[in-house]
Order: sequence, then C-alpha cells, then structure tokens
Amino acid sequence: MTGRPIAARALTGLAALVLCAAASAQATAPAPSSPAKKKLVERAVQLQMPAIELLARGLVEQPAVQMLREAAQVLPQRVPAEQREAAGKRIEDGARRYVDEAAPLMRERALRLAPTALAGPLDEKFSEDELKQIVAWLESPVAKKYQQLLPEIQHGFVQKLVADARPSIDPKLNALELEIRSVLNLPTRPAQAPAPGGTAPRPGPAAPASGPR
Repeated sequence: MTGRPIAARALTGLAALVLCAAASAQATAPAPSSPAKKKLVERAVQLQMPAIELLARGLVEQPAVQMLREAAQVLPQRVPAEQREAAGKRIEDGARRYVDEAAPLMRERALRLAPTALAGPLDEKFSEDELKQIVAWLESPVAKKYQQLLPEIQHGFVQKLVADARPSIDPKLNALELEIRSVLNLPTRPAQAPAPGGTAPRPGPAAPASGPR
C-alpha cells in the first residue's frame, strides 16, 4: 500500500475531458447522430476502458493511502514502542483488505457507467471528423507508448517539483501544523531530522485522541 495514488495519472487525455464534461452536463437528450458517428463514439469509449479501470482502482486506493499516512504519523504517539510493529501490520492488512474488497466493486460500477457517461459528452462535444482523429490517435502505437510512459514521466516531474518547492512550502506547512495543534490542544511535534538525501516526508497533524472524525 505504498506509492502515489494513481487516479490522477490514470485519467489522461480523452478520459479526463469526457468525464469532466459528463460531470457538468445537464440531463438533456443529445441531438440525433449518424450511425457512423455512433460507431466512432463506441470505439472511443472502448479504447478508454483500461484508463477507466485504473481510475476506479485509484479512487479506491487514494483514501486508503491517505489513512495509512495519517496512521503512520499518529502511531508513535499513541502506541507503545514494543507494540508498534504489530499495530502497523494490522493497519496495513486492514487497508489491503479494504482495497481488495472495494476495488472490484468500483471497477464493476465504472465499467457499467462509462459507456453511457462518456458517450453523451463525446457525441455532443465532438464532430464526426474530430472523433475519427481521436480514435486514430488512441489506436496509434505512439499513443499507446505515451500512455505507458506517462506514469514514469509524471513521477519524475513530481519528485523534482517537490524537491524544488520544499524550501518555500515547508515553512507554511509547519505554521499550519502549529496552528492546528494549538486549536486541538495537542503537544508540539518534535522536529524530525531529514531522511538520507534530505527528503524527509512531511508530517501532518496527528488526529485527536477521541471524538468524531
């Protein structure tokens, strides 16, 4: 249960465009389309199914990853040292079990919803000629290569961006953390030494000991 959430990188290109359009579109019937255009729409949707599957899994993984990060921050404060390893394993096992159970459910619903949710915006927003170009691009070897390499490219960019922005952003995050801890009457967190390479993970505010989330 480590690594970046994949929702952002899974939803690329056409899928990002049409899903945004679907989210904002009114529930109105699209104008009649030609049989040829309908076939192009169906093909464009079909070509996006792998990205939709990745998106569905990413939507399930993202909150679990966030919970694991928060738990890792709170664990040293709430659990005795001799019990931390077992407690951490129990939390990780629970998160993994959640993903294993929830991901197939989200995938099934995504694949069932996608054809109708995507077809409408594609039919409405693009002409037949534009759809031909989209399908040709999605079927091209260069598009497949691009989609395969995009996670690696984005990951490298994110690493460089975080390293570059850290000196400017960390003081602001530290100030926010101190303010939240003051409001929650939590003790100030001891300063953490940077990890090898100077890229220590950013600690967030620990959750209060009790009360609703």
